[in-house]
Amino acid sequence: MLGAIVVIAANAGGAWTPIGDVTTTMLWISGQITTFPTMKELLLPSLVSVIVPLALITSFSSEENDLVEPPSSCEGTELAPRGQLVFFTGVACLLFVPVFKSVTGLPPYLGMLAGLGVLWLLTDAIHYGEENRSMLKVPDALARIDTQGILFFLGILMSIGALDEAGLLKDLAIYLDQHIPSQEIIATVIGLVSAVIDNVPLVAATMGMYDLSQYPQDSSLWQFIAYCAGTGGSILIIGSAAGVAFMGMEKADFTWYLKKVSPWALAGYVAGVGALVAQKTLTGDFGVDVLPSVASLSLPF
Repeated sequence: MLGAIVVIAANAGGAWTPIGDVTTTMLWISGQITTFPTMKELLLPSLVSVIVPLALITSFSSEENDLVEPPSSCEGTELAPRGQLVFFTGVACLLFVPVFKSVTGLPPYLGMLAGLGVLWLLTDAIHYGEENRSMLKVPDALARIDTQGILFFLGILMSIGALDEAGLLKDLAIYLDQHIPSQEIIATVIGLVSAVIDNVPLVAATMGMYDLSQYPQDSSLWQFIAYCAGTGGSILIIGSAAGVAFMGMEKADFTWYLKKVSPWALAGYVAGVGALVAQKTLTGDFGVDVLPSVASLSLPF
């Protein structure tokens, strides 16, 4: 059960920063969202989406002893000082990327490559002359990159780009606008669908459906998509990379997660949406109505 809570927390934690999740990074690189408005708007909903399922799981699962963890026979090993230096340098390089983009105006990938260069120099200097520790250097780490995963996402983005060029995504956007006038409801549905379908193609398709001339940078639509696509994957264990990793490492069963965790994760997701709606309503930041009015719906008579 602790692993399931970690899955929910990992997805929620990645939703409120531009570099915390693939989908928010996509929106950030393409200019739909910026760093500080995103952190300000999505911090509270992300916290709500964690706190609500955590409280519900603690309240209802404790009676079934689901929270009791078996004693671990493995003793923790302390990270060596040089390992700590590399770790904190890597974290600093990640945090440097948004600053780099804001200060220089250059693409974020250049800041990431600069951070990679710093780590490369650091690991080479630390392990200079240590032939038996070459696996701790950056070139060895790069050799273990999951190339198939990179090509998978490249294929997805190329397919979405082809659909966009063909005009099909615009037609879909027009159809959704005619039948679901509230963009917030569309974003919420996208989050629910991301529990079954990978959120990367969903967000890429949404970026092709709505352009910045219609919905400017940091508008409520993009903030909703960033939150919903980031946290909706927690509803099912197959809906996020964290859930798939948990399923593989801990041999967690899909049915067990569906029965024990999914209802609480869904409650947290809906509570987070409600918190975001309430927050934007109080600040008057909605660009469109939260709920579609009856008069705006397409009726058959």
